[in-house]
Amino acid sequence: MRPFVFNLEKVLGLRKFREEETKIELGKAIGILAELENRIYALARERTRAAAEQFSPGNNGAQIQQYMFYILRLDNTREQLLKEAAMAELKVEEARNVFIEASRERKVLDKLKEKRQKEYRKEMFAQETKTLDDISGSASARFDMDYTDIAKTDENLKIY
Repeated sequence: MRPFVFNLEKVLGLRKFREEETKIELGKAIGILAELENRIYALARERTRAAAEQFSPGNNGAQIQQYMFYILRLDNTREQLLKEAAMAELKVEEARNVFIEASRERKVLDKLKEKRQKEYRKEMFAQETKTLDDISGSASARFDMDYTDIAKTDENLKIY
């Protein structure tokens, strides 16, 4: 019995590899987005701290003004990070779509391979059944011949 061979096994391997590559790219994009979100959150905490310290007792006018400029710089940085995060979200969505498409392409070949394996098993089962039928048929034919020969011998013995 010959082993199952899927003609498109190399193509399936390439599609699996591409799917893994796109999965890695998606992970990188998500990581970049998460890092930007963490920076935005840390910036918000720093801004809250600076705003609370701006008017703390003992600060003179120059220190209050320095805090004000620092808070403005934090706000500008926050706006820039929000723009970067929006771009990163677009890249994540694009990477997700590429990954989904690569996954879909791999699944199509997996389904085809499964279908061909089922067909192969069915064909092998049919061949095996036919072979067993042939073997059992020839065995019963031999049995019938032996029985007929015995019956003829018995008839010959009766004649004498």
